[in-house]
Amino acid sequence: MAGNVLMLFLLMAVGFVLVRLGWLGEKSLSEMSRLLLYVVTPAIMIDTFQSREPTPETLHELWITGAVLVGIYLILMLLIAPWYRKQTDRGVLRFGSIYGNAGFMGVPLIQAVLGEAGMLTTVIHLAIFNMVTWTHGVWLMGGREQISLKKMVLNPGVLGFAIALGLFLLRIRLPGPVGKTVSYLASLNTPLAMIVIGGQMASVDLKSLFGDWRLFTVSATKLLIMPAIALLLLMPLDLPDMTVRATVILMGCPVAGVTSLFCQSYGEDKTLGARLVTVSTALCILTLPLAALAAKAFA
Repeated sequence: MAGNVLMLFLLMAVGFVLVRLGWLGEKSLSEMSRLLLYVVTPAIMIDTFQSREPTPETLHELWITGAVLVGIYLILMLLIAPWYRKQTDRGVLRFGSIYGNAGFMGVPLIQAVLGEAGMLTTVIHLAIFNMVTWTHGVWLMGGREQISLKKMVLNPGVLGFAIALGLFLLRIRLPGPVGKTVSYLASLNTPLAMIVIGGQMASVDLKSLFGDWRLFTVSATKLLIMPAIALLLLMPLDLPDMTVRATVILMGCPVAGVTSLFCQSYGEDKTLGARLVTVSTALCILTLPLAALAAKAFA
């Protein structure tokens, strides 16, 4: 696990160096992020379902995993509600404490550590993540009046999952060339996502990271407390080993990359959001192996 996390950090280092050398700029990173969000993520979902058959066992795992993940997020929302009440940026801090980088960081991590066996849980997690961030996440950042049902449903994560699930349930297999194209697009996620994260980290003033205790409080919450709570909630349930391990690893991912984007969209502190992502991402090289070991031991 530590070796795989280190490999991802080496890919991030490529993005970090390219930005510092001036070979990649903010516009390039934005365009790469858009490619990942609108093309690569749906391709991952479709490709994952294309390799499976809708057997009763798979359908049971699908619905149970979805229900469990929704339940976990609801419990985390309730637990985080009273936190940071005296902070003016409490919406950003609460958002960062709950929502992790399940797409850009979680997918390559699961692929490297658990392989295809952990991907079904991962794509379900991505779909639910997109729905809750565009409802509860928007509410935290911009207030209830900013919540849009259209954005919750018509976003790449949910649409990609709907297409993948529809093809899966109808037993439709993509023709050879189309299926290979989707598979190749899905394989772009690991190198491209890590380069984007590394590039985003390069734009943050590293000296400013050590003067704000909130960065480390939120990072500890996201990287240690949230996966621990998820594991405690999952332990009494009779779930497949891979479902438990994948869920705990995904819940232990660093603060979501969309945090700074939401900050910008809803008038919150964009710099704080970027610093939360940077600090939690740097620290996850230490915490993710612990989360993975704990999940493996208690699954």
